[in-house]
Amino acid sequence: MNSEQADILDLLSGHTDDTTIERLAFECLLTNMTDDRVVSLMNILGWQGDFNCFAIGGVPSASLASTSLAIRKAVRDLGGEHVVIGTYGTFLLALACQMGAVTPEVTCTAVMPAFSEEPLYLSPVRSGVAGASHALRETMFSLQAAPALSTPSRPLRADELLPERALLGDDYAREELYRNVYQVLRGENPDDPTYLTVSTFLKYGSSLENTAKELNVHPNTVRYRLKRAAETTGWDATDPRDAYVLTTALAIGRMRDR
Repeated sequence: MNSEQADILDLLSGHTDDTTIERLAFECLLTNMTDDRVVSLMNILGWQGDFNCFAIGGVPSASLASTSLAIRKAVRDLGGEHVVIGTYGTFLLALACQMGAVTPEVTCTAVMPAFSEEPLYLSPVRSGVAGASHALRETMFSLQAAPALSTPSRPLRADELLPERALLGDDYAREELYRNVYQVLRGENPDDPTYLTVSTFLKYGSSLENTAKELNVHPNTVRYRLKRAAETTGWDATDPRDAYVLTTALAIGRMRDR
């Protein structure tokens, strides 16, 4: 724990209102603090048990205050009760507890007018205090990484910026790339040629002919293996953007395995 985090928790020893507690909870979650003291903070705010939540973030269309009010009103109108709102630089991040009609898609549609035309991020549903921290941090990293995309979708989704988030130091993105891409490609069968085929294909600049020649197989065999890899990982090595994701995952995996 650094001194700033310690100072935040020390403030709890005095009298605090809900606004201060919300600010403290937000700062703790954003800095990846998820211990029992943070659980207590969330409990005070009414976030009990293993709650489900999601985050939305972007640049406010007007002032921070008006956007915050619009988000709180939208959540109340949808039958929700709990929102934690804070800022990171020019971004406003809101963590909403999923309940009733307060779901990611419905809530995002309701609050979208409160944000500017800059990139907007919507996280998947996460669980508990650890999930709340995950949702806020991936929102923060995704908004920082958004300029890397020439035409970002609106809203941005969790896996659209995995390599960029990894470059920015997002441990969640690195873990996702390692476990759900690299390790899936490696598989459990040492005789499975999927990993070798994908890595060779990327090494030779997505050339079927050079890959087939290197592996001493027919180009159609390479096509079949690449298709199978896309089905298993969700990323298609023949697509330039997906190839970048796979290349980043391979680099992370190789470094980590060493």
